[in-house]
Amino acid sequence: MKIRILGCHGSEQLHEDTRLPPSKACGFLLNDTVMVDGGTISSQLTFSQQTKIRHVLLSHLHFDHIQGLPFLADNIAEDTSAHVEIASIPEVINGLKHHIFNGAVYPDFFRLPTPDRPILSCRYLETGETISINSLRVTAIRVNHSVPCVGFIIRQGDVSIVYSGDTHDTEEIWNQAASEPTLKAAFIETSCPEEMHELARKSKHLTPSLLATQIRRINRPDLPVHVYHLKPRWRHAIERQLMELRLPNLTILKEGDELHFGSDPTASVKECESSSRRLFGD
Repeated sequence: MKIRILGCHGSEQLHEDTRLPPSKACGFLLNDTVMVDGGTISSQLTFSQQTKIRHVLLSHLHFDHIQGLPFLADNIAEDTSAHVEIASIPEVINGLKHHIFNGAVYPDFFRLPTPDRPILSCRYLETGETISINSLRVTAIRVNHSVPCVGFIIRQGDVSIVYSGDTHDTEEIWNQAASEPTLKAAFIETSCPEEMHELARKSKHLTPSLLATQIRRINRPDLPVHVYHLKPRWRHAIERQLMELRLPNLTILKEGDELHFGSDPTASVKECESSSRRLFGD
């Protein structure tokens, strides 16, 4: 399983320190053809790379996770062979149709260029049900966010990963992850620093200490954990507090990372070795 990190922050921002790359909204490209969330599809992929995408797994409807979808549909609209399936729970897909692809905010690419051959189609997911997407098997699991939201357990062959989606303190997804015999990595959001814990509670996001609680529920001390969705304005505080956790298998994702997971249980650690040194300073 190959995962390319197109964007991994909870917002987009150019930094005053020009040595830092721009923070981009969340978008993870799996095996070149499947997106997990769609914040950065059109801004981070060339046209030819966009035409390879056949499926998008959406965790929820918040704008930073969907903003690349309208431009993706627009970019590939003239390709008669192009077709992208949007897969998520009904609340997310119905909201996407009602609020975005409604003919007012953006053209309805669920019906264009023709109703019988639209650019976008939808696949409604039932939580707890496992579906097949290309070579992947995907299970959507409800998590604790301010709007209907799911995380995903994604499997390919002898590899599985867990992706938290946006969430506050939650349990079901970690219980299921703990029972995955082939689990190689967890991708878990952490949006707010500890001093913003009340905002994290109200907006249903994690702080570093709450992240540690979620990790303990998986009960796999050796499991690589990749942190994403840091809000750029609090990035340095969150990074410092994550460092203080002293978790040896924890890394903070950055745009441009590419991770490979296979039979070798140390593969993801090798891919993220440089990130790990940046986090712990060794």
